[in-house]
Parts: sequence; structure tokens; C-alpha cells
Amino acid sequence: MKRSLASLGLLAALSVPASANPAEDASTAAQQYSERIEALDDQGPEIGAVIVHAADAAEQAMAVQDSTLLAGRTVLMKDNIETREWPTTAGSLALKDNATGRDAPLITRIRENGGVILGKTNLSEWANIRDNNSSSGWSAVGGLTRNPHATDRNTCGSSSGSGAAVAARFAWAAIGTETNGSITCPASVNGIVGFKPTVGMVSRTHVVPISATQDTAGPMAQSVHDAALLMSAMAGTDPADPATVEADRNARDFTQGLAEYSLKGVRIGVMVNQVGSRSGVTALFNQARADLEAAGAELVEIEYDWPDGFWPNSLTVLLFELQRDMNAYLATLDDPAMPDTLADLVAFNRANADEEMRWFGQDLFEQALETTDEAAYLEALEMVRKATQEDGVDRLLAENNVAFLIAPTTGPAWATDLVNGDNFGGGIGAGSLPAIAGYPHITVPMGAVEGLPVGLSIFSGRWKDHDVLKAGAAYERVRTAVLSEPSFKPWKPVELPAGD
Repeated sequence: MKRSLASLGLLAALSVPASANPAEDASTAAQQYSERIEALDDQGPEIGAVIVHAADAAEQAMAVQDSTLLAGRTVLMKDNIETREWPTTAGSLALKDNATGRDAPLITRIRENGGVILGKTNLSEWANIRDNNSSSGWSAVGGLTRNPHATDRNTCGSSSGSGAAVAARFAWAAIGTETNGSITCPASVNGIVGFKPTVGMVSRTHVVPISATQDTAGPMAQSVHDAALLMSAMAGTDPADPATVEADRNARDFTQGLAEYSLKGVRIGVMVNQVGSRSGVTALFNQARADLEAAGAELVEIEYDWPDGFWPNSLTVLLFELQRDMNAYLATLDDPAMPDTLADLVAFNRANADEEMRWFGQDLFEQALETTDEAAYLEALEMVRKATQEDGVDRLLAENNVAFLIAPTTGPAWATDLVNGDNFGGGIGAGSLPAIAGYPHITVPMGAVEGLPVGLSIFSGRWKDHDVLKAGAAYERVRTAVLSEPSFKPWKPVELPAGD
């Protein structure tokens, strides 16, 4: 029987009374998460974050061994990651029946470590690579995902459903994927923690791809500790993914040392050109800076600008890899009814334009079909890697003798507009540097502008995942900003105290 909305505690985290039976606790939590999905995602405010969820999650959690790492905790999965129970659609009607019956290796690891796969989350269709004028949070399969903090506001990035689901407390945690900002942006605007690991720390096998050089899955959670715990369960080498050859060497219990890590004497680079022009975001960032300094960190202001010609080269890399890697993924699908190539997807969208292209087109897909010059791709790839790694993050860390780089993650969520598409703006954020370099990046909530969450980005060099998580946990402990809670209502201005 469904419980009333009032009994679900909209503004409070799920609280499961501790008992002598941890499996029973996990089962109770799984049942409560399922009830919240039914009450708040499928009806009520209709957040639209979850495409499908397991009816037997509570039973699955009860059956998990208490000694496992995750001990029955529930995890929602972005719907471009294969799970044996449900189709993997990437949000597209072209793959609505893509039931492979196989688990991605990262799913296998989570299950083996005691995690319960609660369901699939909506995403920006094809992870937001189909068209320049897309609206984040929309897919033909899942419809529109709404921001729990303001239901008329956007959820950002392609892992929109995962971000909204964690913010709405539909699961203990969720998995997103990122090519360029698609974990960190939705985490920031939904007021949660998002961690994009080093590319190669987590397997990409059986994950619908965009770019072999930039794609990675990563955890989205309510706290840095929970994100680190989920990372511990999913990281590791996969023989089928050459990028992960060093993962076992660098994987570990990422929760170790989080509580003890001190910022005293730690030098941190401040990306001043990436703070942007919005006064509310700047005020929050200055408060975060003050918190870090009060904890003993030494802040060093750094000026950085993208090199000339960078973005056209970056697009060349993405489009070449999109066609190559998408074709390779589609070739693994046994169902003869499934598309075989990116060209098939373009043709499908044209044939189903009323459902697939009502709001935006497929210009990036079409450009990718024409981006076939391998020599030009390799030249662009060399330039992009050098600019973001050797001359980018690595240089900034070394020349300024800093351990981490920080900036606001992005601005507050904009009003969703399916007709005109996304409205980023403000020149805020440095997340493209670690995304394109393939380096670890965490975003941690640092407050809100008019009730709309904004995150603090912390990133560093290759395989510095544990260090970045420890820095994120240290900031989380010393943060003085008041965080907003989801309202599950449309946005309205925050009431100021009398006299202001």
C-alpha cells in the first residue's frame, strides 16, 4: 500500500531506525525509496527521474550479506549503462527494446559488493550529444526530468535523472556518466555530490559511448563518503576496456582517510577566470574560499585561458570518436532489430521526427557522419591532450605548487525551455579541463542562490582520485553555507528578512 506524501518526509533524508539486523534495515530503506519514487516521481510533482525500478528491491536487499561493502544499499543506474533486468535505451526510441540480458562490468562489481540495482534513471537523450540546441533532462523514452529544488528549473547535463533522483532521495546513490560535465553539472544544480573519476578507473564496457578518451561512469550521492564508498565498489581493471589497465593499481578503499584529512598547509589553486560574472555565485565561492582558509589551506590565485583553436579541435575529437565508438557498441547488440551504425540512428530519427525531433534536431550526429579524416582526428587529439594535460592541469599544479584546483562548478539551474534549449551562460566553471584531460573532479554543494544549489569544484591530476575525494570531504566538514532542501515545487524568490 502506498503511504501518504506527508509520511514520506519530503524535506528530510530517509531515516531507518537501526536494528540488530542490518539486512532488515537495508530492506526497509529500499522499500521507502520505492515508495518515494511512486509518490514523487510517478505522481505528485512528477520529477520524472526514474524510468523503471525493481518491484523486489526490498527482498533483494534482505538477501544481501551484511559483510559486503555496500550491504544492501540501493543504487540507481543511468539508462546508458546495461543491466540484465531492463532495456538500455540511452533515452532513444531507437533502443527502447535494447534488452541485452547482460550486466556492464561496473554493475557486476556493484552487485558483487552487495549493492542492489534499484532501477534506471532518465538522461538527456544520447547523453546530450545529438544536437547543439538540446534541452538537458529530456529524452524521448523518459520525457522531461524536473529539478526537485524547483520543478520548473533544469537538471543539467546528461546524468540529469541520476542527479535529480539522489536529490529527491529516491535511492541511496546513483551512477552517472560524463564526457564533459555530465556528472558534475547535474550534481551541482541538484545540490548533491558528484565525482568524475580518472578516465580508466571504471570500466566502460557495455556502456553506450560518446568518446573513448573522455567517457567515464561515476557516483552521485548525498555525501562525499557515500560517493567514495560507491567508488570503492565499482573501480577496477576490465580486460575488455584497455583504458582500465592501471585501475587495479590505483583502486582502493576510497573512504579511508576521509574523516582525518586536514587542509592545514595544503596549497590550492583558485581558477579566478572561471568564477564567472554572477554576483550570487561569486559570493558563495568567496564564502567557500574563506572556509578553506579558516581550515588552514593556502589559496593561490591562478589565471587560465583556453588556447586559441582549442574548441574546434575538441569537437573534432568528440565527433570522430562518437561515430567510431557508437558503431563499435551497436555491433555488440545481438538483436537484429537494433540499429547497426550511427547512420542508422540518424535515419531512425528522421523517420520518427515527430517523437524524436519535436524539440531539437540532430546536427551533431550528422556532423559526426562527416568527421572521418583519421589524420585530422589524431592531430586534433594530440593538441587537445597537450592543452588539457601537459600544458593544462599538470602545468597549473606544478608551476603554482598546488595540490588541487578549485572553481564554482556551474551557475544555478535555469528555467527549462524545450523550445529554445539550454541556457548556461555566466562564464562559470572549469570542469572542461579535468573532463577533457581525463582527470578526477568532484563537486560538493557550497550553498544556494535564491534557493537554487551551486557546487564547488575540486580537481587534480591523473590517478589523484583518492586525494580529490579527501579534499572534498575536508571542505564538506568545514563548509559554513546553509544548503537548500528540495521543495518539489516551482521556483519562487526567497523571502528576505523584514527590513532587507
